[in-house]
Amino acid sequence: MFKRETLVDQLDTTINWDVIIIGGGATGLGVALDCITRGYRTLLLEQVDFAKGTSSRSTKLVHGGVRYLAQGNIDLVREALYERGLMLSNASHLVRNQSFIIPNYSWWDNFFYAVGLKVYDFLSGKLSFGKSVRIKKNETISRLSTLKIDKLKGGVVYHDGQFDDSRLAVNIAQSCIENGATVLNHFKVKNLQKNKEGIVNGVVAIDTESNKEYALNSKVVINATGVFSDEVLQMDNVAAENSIRPSQGIHLVFDKSFLPGNDAIMIPKTDDGRVLFLVPWHNRVVVGTTDTLLDSHSLEPKALDKEIDFVLETANRYLNKRADKNDVLSIYAGLRPLAAPKDKSEKTKEISRSHKIIVSGSELITITGGKWTTYRRMAQDTVNKIIEMKKLPKVDCKTRNLLIHGAKETSDYTNHLYIYGTDQEGIKELVNQDPELGEKLHPRLEFIKAEVVWAVRHEMARSIEDVLARRVRVLFLDAKAAVEIAPMVGELLRVELNETDDWKVEQISNFIKIANQYILK
Repeated sequence: MFKRETLVDQLDTTINWDVIIIGGGATGLGVALDCITRGYRTLLLEQVDFAKGTSSRSTKLVHGGVRYLAQGNIDLVREALYERGLMLSNASHLVRNQSFIIPNYSWWDNFFYAVGLKVYDFLSGKLSFGKSVRIKKNETISRLSTLKIDKLKGGVVYHDGQFDDSRLAVNIAQSCIENGATVLNHFKVKNLQKNKEGIVNGVVAIDTESNKEYALNSKVVINATGVFSDEVLQMDNVAAENSIRPSQGIHLVFDKSFLPGNDAIMIPKTDDGRVLFLVPWHNRVVVGTTDTLLDSHSLEPKALDKEIDFVLETANRYLNKRADKNDVLSIYAGLRPLAAPKDKSEKTKEISRSHKIIVSGSELITITGGKWTTYRRMAQDTVNKIIEMKKLPKVDCKTRNLLIHGAKETSDYTNHLYIYGTDQEGIKELVNQDPELGEKLHPRLEFIKAEVVWAVRHEMARSIEDVLARRVRVLFLDAKAAVEIAPMVGELLRVELNETDDWKVEQISNFIKIANQYILK
């Protein structure tokens, strides 16, 4: 079912698709799932791999946005808290309840955050993850053993969600296919097609594996390409002004010893007025994020030295176990597709995080902004807009209680395979058939060879990077280990994809070039 060759065969160019979606990140995949479950004939094309861009580089939080509450953006927070609750029930294998502690070093802060978070609790309503509570200094210290205790007054505990972003993207892609959509990675849209009236009615796309070109017809084309939205808007109209201002956020990943308990830390005030999170993730700790306005964007954004210094300095102000560059297991940078402000001097934290639907004169639909937590709502709003334009027949949204592929409640996180949910059994079966697949990929890592084979056979992985960045998250957890195991993973892929030794050598070389950017020199 999830074989790329089978999906490519479904691209009969005589088909008139109802919807073609460009972009396979959180937004595009959410739109595809919404469309196919409403019964529209749906095709999604992603130029590289699902969640290759921003959607694999988040802070790994499913959250309402405590800082948006401080800015008075109540509606955005309420909507995100509602969607957070739906994500927990619809993708229970990947989304979990995470407790956060805000350490307070003044009595006023202790009171201020305790009151503010009661509002957060209230806004979450029936979908609450747990009540916020003030805790005394002793309990704060016992729960956060690496926290600096000088002048500490206490803490406030609140609850939000934590998840694996690119794993969710892959599972949503699988859900789309199970419901009848055609969803393809490594498929790049080159041009838009238009009818005599200048209305967009399809795309020209190229399969980057075979270099075969396809002209594909559709009633609606949706641009869900995040920071690349302007490229598609300029395919439509060369004179289109930029609608996106990319903002970069970086994250450093450390060993669990820097945050040994089960709680995350939220630092509410940093030097530039933003928040910093230290979040337990896959038995490591993710620390971030920054917010740096950029003038350009790329598929592999690079962390700036000043961003690295900012994250390290801020974290070290709160930790009694000092972190330095040598402790960083991986560093990753992601770009947020913020709506370009009219005023160029506007600060990134003041640019709207809510999503925006743009309808071009050619009836090309562009969806920008938003965040992972609200991906489902963004999709619903986009499809409702298309119905309102009378481009598709009216059908109600079906995704509110739709379980995502793999959904399975768990409370045991000791076996790392829990993230596969119902697919765990399939991986165990691979090991039963070939015990060698039960071997670890690396002595420092928990992951096994069977996961690589599973990623190729069932999760549409086509390259070493697809596997180690977005299926088995080694590149984000221990970049040096990822480089060391690249040849072994390349050989497993070569066999599965029936490729040549030359193909494998090129794959290893390409992956190492990318992986080197995740290693802090």
